[in-house]
Amino acid sequence: MMAKLFDVPRRALAGACALAVLAGVIMLTAMANSTMQPLPASAPAGEFSAERALRHLERFATEPRPIGSQAGDRARDYLAGQLREAGLDVRVQRAIGANSSTGLASFGQVENIVATAKGADPTGTVVIAAHYDSAAMGPGASDDAAAVAAMVETVRALKGGGLRNDLVLLMTDGEEDGTLGAQAFVREDPLGRKGGVLLNWEARGVSGPSLMFETSSDNAGLVETFASAVPHPRGDSTMVEMYRLLPNNTDFTPMSKSGFTGMNFAYIEGSSRYHTADDSLAHLDRGSLQHHGSNMLALARALGNADLPALAADHDVTYFRVFGTMVTYSNALVWPLAGLAAAAVAGLALLARRRRLISLPRLAVGAVSGVVPPVLAAVLAQGLWEVLVAARPAYDGMGGLLHHPRTFQAAVVVLSVLALLCWYLPLRRRLGPAALAIGALAWPAGLGLLCAQVAPGASFVLTLPALFCALGGTAAILLRDAVWRVAAATLGAVMAATLLPGLAGNAFDGMGLALGGVPALVLALFGLTVLPIVELCLPERVPGLVPLAAAGLAVMLVGGGLATDGFDADDPRRTHLAYVLDADARTASWVSADPEPPAWTRTYVSSNDTAKLPPGYARGASLWTGPAPAIRAAEPRVTVLSRDGDDGDTVRLRVTAGRAARSITLRIERPITGATAAAAGMSPVRVDVTGTRANTWPGEIRFRGLPDTGAEITVRVPQAGRFRVTAIAESDGFRQVPGFVQRPAGVVAATREDGDLVAVTRTYTVSARPLAG
Repeated sequence: MMAKLFDVPRRALAGACALAVLAGVIMLTAMANSTMQPLPASAPAGEFSAERALRHLERFATEPRPIGSQAGDRARDYLAGQLREAGLDVRVQRAIGANSSTGLASFGQVENIVATAKGADPTGTVVIAAHYDSAAMGPGASDDAAAVAAMVETVRALKGGGLRNDLVLLMTDGEEDGTLGAQAFVREDPLGRKGGVLLNWEARGVSGPSLMFETSSDNAGLVETFASAVPHPRGDSTMVEMYRLLPNNTDFTPMSKSGFTGMNFAYIEGSSRYHTADDSLAHLDRGSLQHHGSNMLALARALGNADLPALAADHDVTYFRVFGTMVTYSNALVWPLAGLAAAAVAGLALLARRRRLISLPRLAVGAVSGVVPPVLAAVLAQGLWEVLVAARPAYDGMGGLLHHPRTFQAAVVVLSVLALLCWYLPLRRRLGPAALAIGALAWPAGLGLLCAQVAPGASFVLTLPALFCALGGTAAILLRDAVWRVAAATLGAVMAATLLPGLAGNAFDGMGLALGGVPALVLALFGLTVLPIVELCLPERVPGLVPLAAAGLAVMLVGGGLATDGFDADDPRRTHLAYVLDADARTASWVSADPEPPAWTRTYVSSNDTAKLPPGYARGASLWTGPAPAIRAAEPRVTVLSRDGDDGDTVRLRVTAGRAARSITLRIERPITGATAAAAGMSPVRVDVTGTRANTWPGEIRFRGLPDTGAEITVRVPQAGRFRVTAIAESDGFRQVPGFVQRPAGVVAATREDGDLVAVTRTYTVSARPLAG
């Protein structure tokens, strides 16, 4: 059937040319979405320079800075000093930050840096925010020191600029432990309660363009400002919708919930280094730093001089880039466009039926069966990940974010093609290419309608390809000249080539191969939109060996990936190790949660025997353990101050961890429903808790950056009766453990939060009898 439509000489050559055009579109789109070139220190004073910002990074971003650490204190003092030198009014907000998740109450003493510059005639406040703490496993040069250094360089570039609106630079503490600093800022600080326009900056990798990936609701005015003010805008509204649906948090989350409007930015490539020792200056992409800073400076100027109330809107907008140009339109157009796409596909089907290219029964079968390629591609991609983890268990600890994933990603592309071929080739002769090609468009059109309901900002990525492909197919049927028919079908597929492969690439970068089924599904949908072009390249009879060849190519790519993506000094393997001292039994153990510990870790752990671990410490049966020398270390102390309530379910505790410890964790053998923390000079904070912790005692309370004087913890343990509490005092590193040998090159600490800690435990029993206060 399709041969009648595209009956041109050298049909295969025409198809190859069409595919080359689409490949060129994909490449141009990728190039247009690249990052920036870094500017040197000699750049004009009014411009942002990555090299100037790098000088600040060299002063505070060379060592881990977890909340409550001495390195964090040094970073705080340096950054506050730089902002004061720039002429800002600087103060440090000391407070208790709090957050909760399933079975867990998290607290921390935070020290937020709040710097303000008064505007000449303010219409509101612009807040630029980033966090200066890092994960305990690495120096966090990208997450989030790059953004903090960019803030200092931005202030320098603005000096003498005289903004209209008030400007606040907020450098938060404790973001890595649950957005503790941002929580404290919006709860207690006058500027946090006042609200304003927020620009938050993050990173989930060490390279790539600075993407605007999240906004507050009713974002029309903000997005228009972003599109017009930023010289190199990157990101699209699919990211906004996906992030709103996923359970992810940055400082933007509590601040937007408290009333701030604004935008959130991050770069996400090179994510295998995320939260490890390799998130360092050596791996930081200077172009990413430049892109962060150039966007930050442009938006500071634009919003700093804007009439902020005028930016308020009552709707969101869809936004995306086409060949370097930002396209925006109101979400009020989402449903009309989705309906138009569905109507265009229906119109194409009716026209093809009139021209006797298809029959309605065959079209129905083609449409219904069109679900097979996306689903099969997703299943094959997820199966590939299981194969990779089985072949190399260390991949599991990386969460699918591998050092060199491109070969494996190419295998996912081939598997998506294989899924398409396994569906298309058997049905091609029975139903005809036209029925399959037109029926397949029902899926992007239908999913576009679904997105219009549940995620309007993402609808365009399906609706527009379906609409343009349907229009291109319609033109191909109506045109008489065969060459113009090919051109029309090719042009119709250009929008799909512009949007869908880029979405798959972002999914690869953001989710990794562990969720490779998502980009595989997107790629299969892209394949459905280009079936007329594919048909041009196929002979009338396709040998059955073609799918086998695709499967063989996928196997070769997987083998090549395993051969090239090894672990060495440049691309290290992750491993988890902790030292646990049971102060009650005076016994110590090394502990690792690695499925298969590497050779270095195996010098410390040798069995899966967890019997000697303190009560409530072991998390599941998969831990590796080994004997360790008992050291002298400060022990955690828990004193029961009172037990109140009708059933004695409210227990007030006094906890200390010892001078060397940075944090304390309380594991409770009964479920908890809430907790309150108080410390000297800071207001008490209460959180509610739902659910229970898995693979350990069901209730848990953490206090990061615990003051030397300790804290008072009040916990609700309904109908608990008599129960035990294991207190764990935590200090960073193993320097105090005799005989410890540092990790060799090629091995870094895993991202698990209890790794690289000396954990000193003591277990207490809380009486069932209510105590006097």
